[in-house]
Amino acid sequence: MGLPTPGPALAGDVQADVCIVGAGYTGLWTAYYLKKAAPQLEIVILEAKFAGYGASGRNGGWLTNSVTGGREQYVKSHGRASAAAMQSAMTASVDEVIAVTEAEGIDADIVKGGELTVAMNPAQLARLTSFAASEQQWQADVDIEVLSAAESSARINVAGTLGGVVHPHCARIHPAKLVQGLARVVENLGVTIYEQTRVSEILPQKAVTDRGTVSAQVVVRATEGFTAGLAGLHRTWLPMNSSLIVTEPLDASVWAGIGWEGRETLGDFAHVYMYAQRTADDRIAFGGRGVPYRFGSNVDTDGETPESTISSLRALLTRFFPGTADVAIDHGWSGVLGVPRDWAATVGLDQGSGLAWAGGYVGTGVTATNLAGRTLTDLILGRDSELTRLPWVNHRVRNWEVEPLRWVAVHGLYAAYQMADRAEARGRATTSPIASMADVVTGRH
Repeated sequence: MGLPTPGPALAGDVQADVCIVGAGYTGLWTAYYLKKAAPQLEIVILEAKFAGYGASGRNGGWLTNSVTGGREQYVKSHGRASAAAMQSAMTASVDEVIAVTEAEGIDADIVKGGELTVAMNPAQLARLTSFAASEQQWQADVDIEVLSAAESSARINVAGTLGGVVHPHCARIHPAKLVQGLARVVENLGVTIYEQTRVSEILPQKAVTDRGTVSAQVVVRATEGFTAGLAGLHRTWLPMNSSLIVTEPLDASVWAGIGWEGRETLGDFAHVYMYAQRTADDRIAFGGRGVPYRFGSNVDTDGETPESTISSLRALLTRFFPGTADVAIDHGWSGVLGVPRDWAATVGLDQGSGLAWAGGYVGTGVTATNLAGRTLTDLILGRDSELTRLPWVNHRVRNWEVEPLRWVAVHGLYAAYQMADRAEARGRATTSPIASMADVVTGRH
């Protein structure tokens, strides 16, 4: 599908009940649930380019129940019951997204085939075993099944697979179809979306743009990876880049060697991990890290992706599926993730200022945005609910370091993970200590 034609821009100052900055998944889900719950509210969404321009329209299409940063962080801060509640909420959100798309007639190529993660060397297999044991201790909402090399290959024939784990709480989606369909639905509900309208600053009860100011009782910051571009928020979340290539449609003979009949999403246990799906039109969408971070928290231009990134993803695709060596790459793009300093997503509302926010999903946003939208709805409407008591509500974290420390740290850590992956690929049987040290620094341990 091509790029949408941007809608009308803001034309002067406007008054609303709720102003949402950002027409990605977070902003659209928030508008959807707010308007459903309180139809009388005047809701305005402001978007710099067009709905879904950012990571919502440019992601790997994983609707998964993974908790950003892992559940253990919430065990430490809030206790096991709260951590379990967060996991249950994410699991329920997978089915909630599917239910809404069906109810609203949004065709987003959704297939709930589960999530398969494979191990490609002994160190990865050791991490797989440890991960499965940890997951199985939780029981509810986990449903992890450990697969032998043969069982994993029977699902998706990844060359060199030593084993895999699979769980059912994940669906493949077409990200752009979901975000564009959701935008259509919220506009039909009476929400006004002003596109081509860049917000420069968010103040208490005001969003300042290049085309006028929107005043509202509540202003929701739903800018995720683009948050650093707002006045005063340059170090709040780090804009991390993730890239994806898409092949031409594969012949039946190639698919016969790969399998993938269940349309599972596919990942691995590398430190610099990959993610992939089999699309509705029989392509492989294959993603991973390219240029991880641009100096000064700059973001990419329209998803522009360096040729070196496309080449490295192409090489990894061929390593996974040798039968794709002669397959053409039809598309390549990048999306920007919002990464908090502690890798923990957050949603909240400051009642005094009327400022609300959600984001920092670090790759789990296809699902977490739906949960955030429902949670923001309850917070804005003053409801005391199970959602407003989840441990990520009103979570605060310190800012990222100043430049050039930020750039040096991110690129140094990324290089460390690459070095660890190379050591493990050469046969190291346990996780590289380089990666373990990097995990401590990043907060991913």
